[in-house]
Amino acid sequence: MSRTMKAAVIHEAGGPEVLRLEEVPIPKPKPGQVLIRVKAFGLNRSELFTRQGHSPNVRFPRILGIEAVGLVEEAPGNEFQKGDTVATAMGDMGRQFDGGYAEYTCVPANQAQTMKTDLSWETLGALPEMLQTAWGSVFTALCLQKGDRLLVRGGTTSVGLAAAAIAKNHGAFVASTTRRPDREGLLRASGADQVFIDNGSISKQIKDVQADGFDKVLELVGTTSLEDSLLCVRRHGIVCMTGMVGNKWSLDSFSPMVSIPTSVCLTTYAGDSSDFIATPYEELLQQVKTGTLKVQVGKAFTLDEIVEAHRCMEENKAGGKIVVLA
Repeated sequence: MSRTMKAAVIHEAGGPEVLRLEEVPIPKPKPGQVLIRVKAFGLNRSELFTRQGHSPNVRFPRILGIEAVGLVEEAPGNEFQKGDTVATAMGDMGRQFDGGYAEYTCVPANQAQTMKTDLSWETLGALPEMLQTAWGSVFTALCLQKGDRLLVRGGTTSVGLAAAAIAKNHGAFVASTTRRPDREGLLRASGADQVFIDNGSISKQIKDVQADGFDKVLELVGTTSLEDSLLCVRRHGIVCMTGMVGNKWSLDSFSPMVSIPTSVCLTTYAGDSSDFIATPYEELLQQVKTGTLKVQVGKAFTLDEIVEAHRCMEENKAGGKIVVLA
């Protein structure tokens, strides 16, 4: 094995072009760590924010990437065998230590899961963070029950599509939103029973067809639509903010007594490596294989095309999860 690897290294915040391909030393795993030969990884919004300089705790230079799938190269503690197919995500990966934007990544062994599957690397690369976030938002944060009425705000995002399918398979009624009428077919194919065209303020049109609102709302657009989403849920319902595809971190002016209706619960979901490990990954992989959980890979790139891949994510042009093959 060569002693160096190709990696996308960021030395300073900026546009997609700050991701530079370099030859760097392959990490040497210590006991309790696992070295993974990366085969694919998905791009995530948090990595875009870090690249732009919005993650003050991340120090450069850094290899970004909060997830990866690949083959075990070395595990000094014998937690895995060489050649095992594994997935890893979260746990300060790509933030406090180098992440998945490389040919190899070295992570704590307790934040990797083996996978027994014949799905393609392109499909597998889309899954770790997406499934962890969708499953955790739906069940850990929203406590979804069979028969609940769930609204997914930002339904065409990769997490939104996965959450809709997971909720539908659990026996929930699912409605999803999109700004584009031509995406309705995509949403319905992923499990949505109802589709709302989102102009930024949909609470009135929802109340026109369902006076008491939804039981649960998964907010993936973020702060730009959060206050409107709080008006889309019934009394004693729950709104969970998970995503920020609206590219805005905070509310300019937020008055809880005004913005949060009486008895409505507001929570968030971020997830960590422990949440990734707790996700029923093999069960979800089986649903992907059988087609009951459809995975929308928007575009696939190679590691050499990482700048183009980030530009595609920033411009919201993928139409699904962006996957990079290493």
